[in-house]
Amino acid sequence: MPDGEALGLLLLTGGQGRRLGGPKHDRAHPGGGTWGGHLVRVFLQGFPGGPVQILGEPLPDAKGHVVADPRRGPAVALAVWARTIPPPVRRWWVVPCDQVAWTAVDLSAWHAAAEAADPPGGAWVMAMEGGHEQPLGGFLGADLLPELAHLADTRVRDLAGRLPKLCLQSAAYRSLDVDVPADLEAWQAVV
Repeated sequence: MPDGEALGLLLLTGGQGRRLGGPKHDRAHPGGGTWGGHLVRVFLQGFPGGPVQILGEPLPDAKGHVVADPRRGPAVALAVWARTIPPPVRRWWVVPCDQVAWTAVDLSAWHAAAEAADPPGGAWVMAMEGGHEQPLGGFLGADLLPELAHLADTRVRDLAGRLPKLCLQSAAYRSLDVDVPADLEAWQAVV
């Protein structure tokens, strides 16, 4: 295990949000602040000492080290980020800014499941939902960063397929991705 915290946040904010009519990271969250800022606050509630890395656009309501996103998709951005030598943690919570339903309680429970399944942090611990692997919102073991830095895949699922992984089912996993107007309407109806 690297010296440092058990968990760091890698928040993906570089998407264009074309299907939703524009970027998502700075949209207003019903809980206050922006979508991206909500996720930073959720993370810091449970892991106050953990480093925050923002891959893409900075947030007006949350601080973190902003890493440039080459704007060639999240898989390429992840590989570029891995080359920056991030702060030492055991694993990274890799979450896109449109997974807006997370709470601190859910994140802590999801992290506990990952810790139990992969204590040393040697795998990409991801959810299995509807028969599909969900790498985003999962936990990337820090030991995988040197290998990740050399990958050139353009899809996150392909990238994750080249790394050691564990797929878990957990009620704590909150994958609600708001990608299209219908997703936004459905989410707004329940919050």
